[in-house]
Amino acid sequence: MCLHHPTCPSADAADRDAARVVASHPEQGWSLLCNGVVSFDDAGDLLPDGSVIPPQQRQPHDHHLPAA
Repeated sequence: MCLHHPTCPSADAADRDAARVVASHPEQGWSLLCNGVVSFDDAGDLLPDGSVIPPQQRQPHDHHLPAA
């Protein structure tokens, strides 16, 4: 799915939230990552296969801010 170099982590990788944001909707509290993961502001994830990663199982990342 990812065309970036280096390639973004896959949706099943432990560092899945390090993938690039392709669509950000901070007013709704979610972002779509390059690997197909929907990342929520409460630190939960929805994976492309429909499975859910609850907020308490991952560290929150602030990937909504543009790189300086």
